Amino acid sequence: MAAHSVGQAGQVRAIFSDGILCDGFIWKYLWNELAPVLPLVHWHYRGHGRSAPPADPNRVDIAAHADDLDSVRRHVGDPPCVLVGHSMGCQVVLEEYRRRPQGIRGLVLVCGSFGNVTSTFHGIPVLELVLPKLLDLAQRAPDLVRAVWSRLPPQLGLKLALRAGEIDPERVHADDMLPYLSHMTHVDFPMFLRMLRAAGEHTAGDILTHIAVPVLVVAGERDSFTPAFLAAAMAEAIPRCELLMVPGGTHVTPIEQPELVNARIETFLREQVL
Repeated sequence: MAAHSVGQAGQVRAIFSDGILCDGFIWKYLWNELAPVLPLVHWHYRGHGRSAPPADPNRVDIAAHADDLDSVRRHVGDPPCVLVGHSMGCQVVLEEYRRRPQGIRGLVLVCGSFGNVTSTFHGIPVLELVLPKLLDLAQRAPDLVRAVWSRLPPQLGLKLALRAGEIDPERVHADDMLPYLSHMTHVDFPMFLRMLRAAGEHTAGDILTHIAVPVLVVAGERDSFTPAFLAAAMAEAIPRCELLMVPGGTHVTPIEQPELVNARIETFLREQVL
C-alpha cells in the first residue's frame, strides 16, 4: 500500500481514494487546486500503482480497502480528515466512516454510489450477468487472460470510450485519459474481476441516514457507470448533504469540467469542514 502526502502535520487533511483500476488520474486538477487550501494524501489500492500485489489474493474487497485507508490515516498521524472518493472510492470512504468515524470531519463522494455497483451499470444488471463468465474464464486460463489484457493499446481504449459516449469528447483531453488507460492494463485482470465482484456485493446504504458530518455528493448527469439517480438518492438519504449535479458530466466529470467541480469542492471544504 503506497501513499503520497503533502502538507503540515496536525491540520485537517484531505485523503483521496480512487476508483477501481485507477492510480490518481482523476484528481489531476483537483489536487493542484486544493494543495494551497489543506494538506493532501493520496494512496493506491492493493495491486494498483505503486502498491504491491495483495499477499492474500482474495482480500481485495471493500472491507480490505477500508482497512488500508484506516492504516493510511494512522500512518500520516491520524489527523482530522475529510475523505474524498471517486467511483469505487465512495464505497471505501463510506465503509471507513462506518468503521471509524472518529476524526472524520466531512466526506466528498464523486461520481460514485453507496454500493451494489454491478447491478446498476448503465442502469441495468449487465455486469452481474457477465462477471461470472469472465471470472470462470480467468480461473481456467489466467495466463491467456492476463496476456490479452496487458496488450490492450491505450489509444484503442480511448477511441472505444469516445465512440460509446462514456466520456465527453468535447470536454475531455486525451492526455488526461491515456495515463489511466495505460495504467489499467498493468493491473492484474483476475484480481480486478474479484475486486469488481466484491464491490458489487457491498453496500453502505444502511449507514447513509446515520452520517453525522457534512457531505458533498458530486455527480455527472450522463454518468453511465454510476447513474445520476443513485447519486441523487444517496444525497437525499444523507442528513447534512449537498448535491452538485454536473450538466452533461460523465464518470470522469472531475477532468471534464474541473473549474466547476474544483470550485464547488473548495467552497464546501472552506464553509463546512475547515
